[in-house]
Amino acid sequence: MGDSLAAALVSFGSGLIFVSLISAFRSDVRAGYKQIFVAVKNKKLSYWRLGAGMLGASFVAMQTHVVPIVGVAIFTVASLAGQTAISLWVDHVGLMGSGKSLITIRRVLAAVITVLAVVVSVWDRFAMSNFSITAIILAVVAGGWVGVQRALNGQINNYSKASFATSQLNFITGTSFLLLLLLLRSIFTDHSIMNFSTGPWWMFLGGTMGVIYIAFSAVAVQHLGVLDFTLFSVGGMLFGSLLIDLFAPTAGTRISGYLIAGILITYLGVIANGQSRLSRR
Repeated sequence: MGDSLAAALVSFGSGLIFVSLISAFRSDVRAGYKQIFVAVKNKKLSYWRLGAGMLGASFVAMQTHVVPIVGVAIFTVASLAGQTAISLWVDHVGLMGSGKSLITIRRVLAAVITVLAVVVSVWDRFAMSNFSITAIILAVVAGGWVGVQRALNGQINNYSKASFATSQLNFITGTSFLLLLLLLRSIFTDHSIMNFSTGPWWMFLGGTMGVIYIAFSAVAVQHLGVLDFTLFSVGGMLFGSLLIDLFAPTAGTRISGYLIAGILITYLGVIANGQSRLSRR
């Protein structure tokens, strides 16, 4: 599409349509919204936390902007570094509202091991010609926003008790935020709002996966914490990459020993953090 904001809007807009179709037939979603607004009214839930979707929208916009500059591999490593670092902080300050976790040596080690695992898994895909400090910093910041978003979603879901209500709220705020940015850009610059009907039909499917992911993660972080969820999701991401390379390879794809090594190292990080939780008990 050649436009990071427009690409992000396609992702969030299609996700909003999908989750709205699901939510329209679910009474628990309507009840979830009622519980959210009661919590805000009673000042149990800060109203600004409802804007978690704006962080997700910003991540997608940055991703679509940075990936063409540095490539998928470098963006993945940089954004994950931001996610793991902020996850340690989020759990430490208790941003999710479910208690605080100490920043122990084991937890830091688990985070470092996980970032190392991703570095190893994409080692053969690095291209130094794509190196850009500014783009990498943006990727780290974007990853940090995802960590904060997960914590906010976990707290929202604690009151809604309906993951699809939490997910829909994310897509409402995220889509509205992107529309506002596009409108302001069209007013103050020479960029016009593009015609979205010119793209391929499958570009509207990405948001549906985001709906399911946000709904699932909002529940999972309540039980695991943000850091644990990040570690497990990295392992799942790398394992999924391996399955795709095995069963649906693209032209020129080969199974990399770096990817397999990265998967194994990831679970060392999970084990290290698991031992940290056991030792606290």
